[in-house]
Amino acid sequence: MVRVKVTMKFKNEPAKRTPVLLYLDRDPDHPVEVATDREGVATFDMPPASGKVVIGNAIRYHGPLTGDIEVSLWSLTEGDSVYDHGTPDGSSGGSTAYPGMKTRSLQVNGKEVLTDSEGYLVNLDDWSEAFVRAEAEHEGLELTDEHWEIIRFLRDYYEKHGVQANVRDIIKHYRVAWGPERGNNHYLHDIFPRGGPQKQGNRLAGLLRVKGEH
Repeated sequence: MVRVKVTMKFKNEPAKRTPVLLYLDRDPDHPVEVATDREGVATFDMPPASGKVVIGNAIRYHGPLTGDIEVSLWSLTEGDSVYDHGTPDGSSGGSTAYPGMKTRSLQVNGKEVLTDSEGYLVNLDDWSEAFVRAEAEHEGLELTDEHWEIIRFLRDYYEKHGVQANVRDIIKHYRVAWGPERGNNHYLHDIFPRGGPQKQGNRLAGLLRVKGEH
């Protein structure tokens, strides 16, 4: 069960009869729509998943879809609250190309996107969720909700701190979020077999390699 409560900041009142759409990461082409009730709550009878909450044609939340999710808006027409393309902080990421750099071409929604030989983006502004899917397919990785959750965590961490998350921070976060059985270095490397979340995860998240990667 997923319950999305929508309130308006200016009046601190529920947003009634407002369409709320859920775009699941595992099936982004078939959103589920429910209108809020008199209390401003849209209830979705579905198991926990991962994806986006879209209201007024803008992304208001992106992450685990489970339990209660609260969204507070100034207006139903304000811009996206989640930056889901390009560099995490919305700035121009620029190019990482250097003389003699070996690159490969990846087709993303009919567009050629360049990566280096390992799969890191050459132009950081080329990041998109479509890139994640294309690169993951190239690397033989079948994306799950867990992968998307970590990719978003890595991007959010960079946006907040201006640096990539180190291994210790990643493990600490997921030990709390997932518990000790999954929130550990061994499990995180199992689901990101090509270097763990700090290497394969950073590649998919559109971030640069960091010192001490393994």
